Amino acid sequence: MGEKLFDQDFFSKLNNLAIAMNTRMTHGMGGGRKSNAKGTSVEFSDYREYIPGDDIRRIDWGAYGRLDKLYIKRFMEEKEGIFQIFIDTSSSMDFGEPKKSRTALQLAGALAYLVLNNLDRVYISEMQEDSLTHGKGRAGKQAFQQIMQELERVTFDGKTNLNKSIMSRQYQGSGVSIVISDFLDEKGIEEAVKYLRYKKQQIILIQVLARQEVEIEGDGTVNLLDMETGEEVRLTLNRATIEQYNQALKGMQERMQALARKYEMSYIQMVADEPLEKFLYDHVCNQGIIVRK
Repeated sequence: MGEKLFDQDFFSKLNNLAIAMNTRMTHGMGGGRKSNAKGTSVEFSDYREYIPGDDIRRIDWGAYGRLDKLYIKRFMEEKEGIFQIFIDTSSSMDFGEPKKSRTALQLAGALAYLVLNNLDRVYISEMQEDSLTHGKGRAGKQAFQQIMQELERVTFDGKTNLNKSIMSRQYQGSGVSIVISDFLDEKGIEEAVKYLRYKKQQIILIQVLARQEVEIEGDGTVNLLDMETGEEVRLTLNRATIEQYNQALKGMQERMQALARKYEMSYIQMVADEPLEKFLYDHVCNQGIIVRK
């Protein structure tokens, strides 16, 4: 993208937010999510004898005083959450002022920051054509700079088959999958949603549209994106064409909402010129996707 996506002040405003997660983890390293395995959460399970190399902070010194022997407290394990962020990098995302592509990258970066800040692991993948560019799994706050550098190099071109791209991803266990797109793919996304549900994913769809796509004003000739195909079309504005376009937009949004209800997932729409901080606090928090700590 060639320019910085965030300033430092923005991150400080994100520190009191966390992504809500409705599923228990079955895989992953130790982190901030409860699992049914033994590990290190605050939910006590039992003891075992100390082994050299164990974390001395987990030694029960009370038991040592009574038994003259070192024991380690065992707990219900807190597994790290596994988050997949899919970014639509088709040319239709490179539309509008500001461009949807920039807003999508800022949103992906903000969500990745929240994930890392909660000691979870995030994978960011780019969807283009029928394929998926798999991002490396990143964990730890120090990984965020690497993520930002990668996001700033993302380019937007061609088309995207959302279903094929997402279904090329393999999963080792349950987690959260977040798809950021304008969803202007005539093939839809239902196949991918079915796949993600089968793979025990909590699904969040975030639709980014340009202000020019949701509020048509004035008259004359304008360039817009076809709400069915994502192709750019030249449209001469009059009352009839504006009504036809608005009906297509409304129909697309209603299909997305129906899909969300059918598969019990979250669907939220963002307009590209909306301040990201406002979007996260006013809209995403209201839907329970992220929560205030």
